Amino acid sequence: MTTGIRHDDLRRRNRALVVGAVRRAGQPSRTELAARTGLSNSTISTIAADLIAEGILTEVKGGEGAGRRGRPQVALSVDPASATVVGVMLTLDRLSATLFDYAGGIIAGIETRLATAAISRDELEQCVLQAVRQLLARHRGPAPARIVLAVQGITDSAATTMLWSPITPHQDIAFGPLLEAAFGIPATVQNDCNMIAVALRWRAPERYRDDFFAILLSNGIGMGVMLKGQLFTGTHSSGAEFGHMVHMPDGALCRCGRLGCVEAYAGNYAVMRNALGLDERSEPAADIDEAALRRLADAARAGDGPERAAFVKAGEALGFAMGSLFALFDPAPVAIVGRGALAFDIIEGPIRRAIARTAGGQHSGAISFEALPDEMPLIREGCAMHALAALDSEMASGAPPERMRGEAATI
Repeated sequence: MTTGIRHDDLRRRNRALVVGAVRRAGQPSRTELAARTGLSNSTISTIAADLIAEGILTEVKGGEGAGRRGRPQVALSVDPASATVVGVMLTLDRLSATLFDYAGGIIAGIETRLATAAISRDELEQCVLQAVRQLLARHRGPAPARIVLAVQGITDSAATTMLWSPITPHQDIAFGPLLEAAFGIPATVQNDCNMIAVALRWRAPERYRDDFFAILLSNGIGMGVMLKGQLFTGTHSSGAEFGHMVHMPDGALCRCGRLGCVEAYAGNYAVMRNALGLDERSEPAADIDEAALRRLADAARAGDGPERAAFVKAGEALGFAMGSLFALFDPAPVAIVGRGALAFDIIEGPIRRAIARTAGGQHSGAISFEALPDEMPLIREGCAMHALAALDSEMASGAPPERMRGEAATI
């Protein structure tokens, strides 16, 4: 039986669609907005009038028709003061928090170093809370409407808990309820690779639209997957643990403690371990800095040797894993993100040759890669857009700006 869309649901969806489209376009005219969303001009006019009256959108002179003969166009803009959201990033020895306005602009940010592998569970929890408190202390405005915490590791499907992370020995930390109790606003916990995928779709929807894969290639290896325009998560966890698919049973030691993972051959620590000729069961290094990775890549480019062989081994592990992935899903655009992308010119050949040897390589000509060496801006932007999209949906139900802003924060 076919189920129709209720009028109220359609209205909410269209309102959220318009706000998101205005945010992405910057200052579009109503005509441009209709073209971007596929909604009729009359629908755009009605929704825009309501959102302007509610203080969500504002009108700006100029826009698409500026400089042309005839009546000048009036552009639309998201009112930055309508609400704020917070994005927090927890990675190896690094914690940062950023306050965003409703248009997605950065208001303030802080960053601190902490020994994530050494501090206690309570200290780690308090550091996250303190980072948000310090951030809000710098902006004496209304409380943010939402918080999104991105962590390196596995989160639960309910987006409340960090289940496991290579950066700390502590597991099952319910950061979401902890943040909600401290600040009285909704908070979610997201996998960092998933936030990269959200940012890519926001930045370049012409390439990263319905189906694509974002592979984080750094000390650890992760993946964010977008399918049919929706972020993929598992039934129990954030899913898509690409780096911990088995490449070689009972093989090299991975940071997760298991043997033979893709990461144990293609993570930055694995490339360095193989280049130095160390035993593949030797303890993985905690971090390989960018300078060391660049030196390793330069040595590999200079000619045959252990450095080049290590990168070839890494490319093969990635390629065979991608081939298995493409056997399940048709080939789609791939973003290689993180420090490992600095050596993508070396590993691309081995990746493609390995894919061609798998069932997923039948359509290898359709596979396209983009290398993006700096993952931190993407994770930060993904947190913001994930929080703002949730806020758009709440706003679409008619929540007034005052409710979206929240009460003044307790510092």
